[in-house]
Amino acid sequence: PQVSFTLELEFSCSVLLDRAEVTLEASSDSTEATLEDNTVQLSIPIRYEPDLFLSSDASLHRYEVHPLGTFPHGPGPEFKTTVKVQNFGCYPVHNVTLHMALPALGYRRATFLSVTRVLADNASCVLHPSPEEPGQRGTVPVHPEDLLHVDR
Repeated sequence: PQVSFTLELEFSCSVLLDRAEVTLEASSDSTEATLEDNTVQLSIPIRYEPDLFLSSDASLHRYEVHPLGTFPHGPGPEFKTTVKVQNFGCYPVHNVTLHMALPALGYRRATFLSVTRVLADNASCVLHPSPEEPGQRGTVPVHPEDLLHVDR
């Protein structure tokens, strides 16, 4: 006969384990010639699921894009965007990488956003400028009429 069952293990937040080890042994009242295959020991690596929360807040919630050719000379209004990554789980999380793509080019590749500084608390940040060629990981220029149909 064959028996199938499911083991459900519950772990404590105070003790972090790398592996779970389970020993299974089958026994019977009957006489059996091969007792050596009645025991199996399983060792399973444990991976903990993170409970990460990502939030952001900006100091400027509205920016007016002027008609073509009327971009102001010099920098526009400065705004601060705060991005926060929080671990709400009870297990530590290592090597978290967050990639952000900021739209920066308008029609005819007019720049309407530039990063002036990056402040990091308990993190290391690297600013990579977008490649010059559209279609790669850079920003594709947006025609002013296309802005009527997008909400962000």
